[in-house]
Amino acid sequence: VQLQASGGGLVQAGGSMTLSCAASLRTSSGYVMGWFRQAPGKEREFVAAIPWSRSATYYADSVKGRFTVRLARDNAKKTVYLQMNSLKPEDTANYTCAVATTAITSTIRSETAYRYWGQGTQVTVSS
Repeated sequence: VQLQASGGGLVQAGGSMTLSCAASLRTSSGYVMGWFRQAPGKEREFVAAIPWSRSATYYADSVKGRFTVRLARDNAKKTVYLQMNSLKPEDTANYTCAVATTAITSTIRSETAYRYWGQGTQVTVSS
């Protein structure tokens, strides 16, 4: 499985940005698409996730109300988006998408639940 994240760049605080991640998946039943980020000197942290069933969305408290995770309307595209609004300097990080092949609510925020990882895309928010 290959994952390719894109859409990062430089934005001013208060601005918006949308990241996308295309996955080369043959099937997606039961899968979960997640976004994680890692800032310099910090551990990687969970940002958001959405099961392919679209049954729910999950967010880190730090981004809730500002970020929206969604899947492409065309399931064949196997693409997940992360719409980021009201960006803050503390959102600066390398953002990575990942795929979990099973959806377990209790572990959906844990990076250990995710089997496939893409290369990240850098998001820099200037103050």
